Amino acid sequence: MNQEPPEFAQKMIDLRRVARVVAGGRRFNFRATVVVGNRKGEVGVGMGKGADTSIAMQKAFRNARKDAIRVPLTQANSIPHMVEGKFASAEVLIRPAAEGHGLVAGSSVRAVLDLAGVRNASAKILSHTKNKVTNAEAAIAALMLLQSNHAVKRT
Repeated sequence: MNQEPPEFAQKMIDLRRVARVVAGGRRFNFRATVVVGNRKGEVGVGMGKGADTSIAMQKAFRNARKDAIRVPLTQANSIPHMVEGKFASAEVLIRPAAEGHGLVAGSSVRAVLDLAGVRNASAKILSHTKNKVTNAEAAIAALMLLQSNHAVKRT
């Protein structure tokens, strides 16, 4: 198999054992959710299932790379403007911040912003859900709403 480029970092945000009921009892699999990013404006969230954790993580990594989005970053390594994203019951608000402010975010939203390369921003989970997967997907939905015409092109 070919190796993925090492420039992409990954962070596992969820690993669960899932079961399906068959005639002889239960069959167990693992579900992994991974955030992948290059810290230069590209980030994705992927989910994979497999008979053991390593297979599930490899599938999740491939799915995250395949569904990665491009995030416009400013000179201060922030986002161009405030955005709000929603996925299922999760709602996330992401605000830009000045240079030196740092990344103030919790849970899986922090992992998404960090791997996207956002260094100065504030994020708030507005919903009451504690589901890490839907919060990460809501952060991706918010970042997809960013308009790149406000961002400074970086090469």
